[in-house]
Amino acid sequence: MKLSMPLVYAGNPRQAADQVAGLEKAGLDTVWVAEPYGFDSPTLMGYLAAKTERVEIGAGILNVYSRTPGALLQTAAGLDNVSGGRAVIGLGASGPQVIEGFHGAPYDKPLGRTREVIRIIRMGLRRESLRSDGIFTIPLPADQGLGLGKPLKLLNKPERPAVPLWVAALGDKNVAMTAEIADGWLPFLFHPEKAKDVWGASLEKGLAKRDPALGPLETSAGGMVAIGEGPETKALLDLMRPMYALYVGGMGARGKNFYNDLACQYGYEQEAKEIQDLYLDGHKRDAEAKVPLEWLEAGNLVGPASYVRERIAAFREAGVTSLQVSPATEDPAATIAQVKEWVS
Repeated sequence: MKLSMPLVYAGNPRQAADQVAGLEKAGLDTVWVAEPYGFDSPTLMGYLAAKTERVEIGAGILNVYSRTPGALLQTAAGLDNVSGGRAVIGLGASGPQVIEGFHGAPYDKPLGRTREVIRIIRMGLRRESLRSDGIFTIPLPADQGLGLGKPLKLLNKPERPAVPLWVAALGDKNVAMTAEIADGWLPFLFHPEKAKDVWGASLEKGLAKRDPALGPLETSAGGMVAIGEGPETKALLDLMRPMYALYVGGMGARGKNFYNDLACQYGYEQEAKEIQDLYLDGHKRDAEAKVPLEWLEAGNLVGPASYVRERIAAFREAGVTSLQVSPATEDPAATIAQVKEWVS
């Protein structure tokens, strides 16, 4: 099992990025760089490439709406070059709130767009001329490239002919597509003990169509990690309540919130409704208090060493191949080193 970490993107991400070199030495394998509606991730990923030597640098995620397929190809090829072959590109549809509210683009055909972006990026990294099936532009004859002109291929020779492409997916159809065509899967707010019930059938459906040449599907999931005895350590779980409440309660309108749907699939229907009602009515603290403790305990790695090791085993049993951790400790490098021993 690899060990990965999401870069903190609130505040000043450069300060968080400056710590990655030390975490790399402690055993970190991959750093994921998000951008929801903050700083763009390619800039920070290039910065990380110059600051590190071994760690994989992953986009976690780039949405498939605000950049053209050609631009996403350029990012994948450029980052892979400046990092010496350490790029991992996470893709996803994000959600209407970000795509429409921040980027001003219509949120349509998320599965079709994601599938076509993956096809075009792989085509471009092989230095083939870019051709679309028409989902991004009006369909024209095959010799018309992406639909508006002569087909072109990437000007530079890529570092590698293939860069790992991961997809952030929660819905049944999206997860099935991810299992079919992506190199890796990025679920969110992951509950190891309930993952099979929620996604098992979708994963099996996609894997049945998977090209063996892609190799096994990788999965990256996890949460906060804090190793220690006593109630003060367990109390750290409360630090995760604002994030859970934001996504379950505030990332979308009623009936259009993927994370609220996920909470319901986990069996937290009543809590999901209460969290959303409170959050949308402006009572964020009350919404945070409604996040089920069971979910927080299952989705994070907080407690005595023996308990943290049990949680690692649960994530492994659920199919996670890259454990994501966010150290909530005074010495993150030491925590990374300790967990690295346990996942190896």
